Amino acid sequence: MEAQQIPIREAPDASSSAPEGHPRSRETLVLTSLCAGTLQAMAAAMNLAVPSLAHSALHPSPTALVWIVDAYLIAFACLLIPGGALADRLGRKGVLLMGLGLFTGGSVLAAAAGNVPLLIAGRLAAGAGAALALPVTLGLLMLLFPPARRPHAVATWTASLAVGGILGNVVGGLVLQYLPWQGLFIVFGAAGALLLLATALRAPRTPRRPVPLDAPGSVLLAAAIVALIYGLIEGRQRGWTSGWVLGSFATAAVITVVYVLLGLRRRHPLLDPRVFTRRPVRAGTLGVTVAFAGAFAMFYVNAQYLTVAHGYSLALAGCALAPIAVAMTLASRSSTALVRRWGAKRVVALGFAALTVGLAAFSLVGADTPYALYILCPALALAGIGVALPPLSGGILAALPAERAGMGSGVNGAAREVGSALGVAAMGTALGANAAGSGASAAALTAAMDSGFRAVALAVALAAVLVVRWID
Repeated sequence: MEAQQIPIREAPDASSSAPEGHPRSRETLVLTSLCAGTLQAMAAAMNLAVPSLAHSALHPSPTALVWIVDAYLIAFACLLIPGGALADRLGRKGVLLMGLGLFTGGSVLAAAAGNVPLLIAGRLAAGAGAALALPVTLGLLMLLFPPARRPHAVATWTASLAVGGILGNVVGGLVLQYLPWQGLFIVFGAAGALLLLATALRAPRTPRRPVPLDAPGSVLLAAAIVALIYGLIEGRQRGWTSGWVLGSFATAAVITVVYVLLGLRRRHPLLDPRVFTRRPVRAGTLGVTVAFAGAFAMFYVNAQYLTVAHGYSLALAGCALAPIAVAMTLASRSSTALVRRWGAKRVVALGFAALTVGLAAFSLVGADTPYALYILCPALALAGIGVALPPLSGGILAALPAERAGMGSGVNGAAREVGSALGVAAMGTALGANAAGSGASAAALTAAMDSGFRAVALAVALAAVLVVRWID
């Protein structure tokens, strides 16, 4: 069957003819940003619950603990692109409601779980719901805002993701300081229920796109991402030369090649491989992946450093990280103006330079580094991400027609989750190599941070060269 090319020209949408866009565009921006931030906060907060879960009546094994934490990430990552494509076909509001309902139900199931398999099932359900909902939040903005106002909307949405990840540590620390681990899921279940109600009442409906869903492509793409994420997770536990880990990476590569070959022949592929011939899509995908790898390398150790080296409680450590959310927000809000003045290439280069310097500065941190100096490292790095992400994410979506916004948002989301897994894998390996796991001394932890962050900073710098070259 002859393959169908994706048109370069942007398709008309309901907002493009009006300078102000849809009448509900502003309140939809608030609603979708709250949704995105909440879904990301759940991913960040769960890491703080590991000690509470380890000593709970469930008695999970170390391997079970890893899968309790990562089940959400796996379901989230592998269903993001199918979720975005489903929203393009069935309408965004309905899929957003479906996703928030599944997220809420999964959180409630996890809170009520009396055994480990049920808890993992709840985490998988919540992650699947997040995968359905998150692409819709960005896709809605692309439809409701006119082209002139989309960069600001994307910048606000991007900031909400990073701020959500940071506030997940704050909320998680406060909840787990005073409540058992079930309290974390009750809080997020309640937040999901409120967002579900607000979406049902206020989110506008959007047109459907009557094309068939690529079921074989969905299965292949999900399988490739699951194999990749599995390898990244198990690499920390089994070792990177383990047969299971190498086999997972090989499986991911083979499935990806099969998907590309089939996708080039299908009339309506889930993700048309040809989109990656466009420089903005390549730049955005690699840039988002690398930026979130750097961010989650920091998120993985921030709270641990403050509790081990400075003796902070979980609640105090979470609150102590709040200033970096401010840095990220201010940087994201300034990104649009900087792009208008200097162009996307220079702004992205500036952002990645700040990210690289911030990551490299972690290698200078010692056990006795004052908090006021320590916090400058993640603040600078996240400010760089805040500046760079809006033009990168916006570039992916601008390169695609408006009716494919869900697919573009899915690509953006999948890149983000794979990058997050890469960052955690890198720092987890560094901590393991330096015997800086749970219960480690401050000296062992800072030694691991030294080697880990130097490696991550170098990788970010090298990838940034490609990203900047691909930006027009």
